[in-house]
Amino acid sequence: MSNPTDKRRILVIDDSEAIHTDFRRILNPEKCRSRSDLDLLEEALFGPESSRGNAATEPEFEVDSALQGQEGVAKVREALAAGRPYALVFLDYRMPPGWNGAETLRHLREIAPSLQVVLCSAYSDYSWAELIQESGDQSSRELRKPFNGQEVRQLALRLTEPRDASPQN
Repeated sequence: MSNPTDKRRILVIDDSEAIHTDFRRILNPEKCRSRSDLDLLEEALFGPESSRGNAATEPEFEVDSALQGQEGVAKVREALAAGRPYALVFLDYRMPPGWNGAETLRHLREIAPSLQVVLCSAYSDYSWAELIQESGDQSSRELRKPFNGQEVRQLALRLTEPRDASPQN
């Protein structure tokens, strides 16, 4: 049984609502698919899937959205203050009319230096080296749009994997 604090928190900062929908479908496919009569019958016969002891289930993602960089930075700040930080941000590089991805990333690094960030772009007018130089960030990763759903899911699983939180001596 998982509780809401066991979910891996992800923030998508992109000016396209369709992209937010895509991320939700990729990261939480079970929540996005409609339940058929067969699904309901299976649950009635065997109980809820979560209580069947399926140890191979993947972690759940809690996906939040921001349509502009300023809104995304505010959400990261609020999440930190509430003690529920995001594990990962998928950040669009172009978000007119507000901050672009590099500017947003600079602000994110000021408040959450170790936050995992994946810069996303459909445009090739900047090389990856130019994006890194403009943002001043060496730790971010790149994801080109249109993206592969399996690649997004694997990135999310790998980058949100809990780190060893044992005390340091």
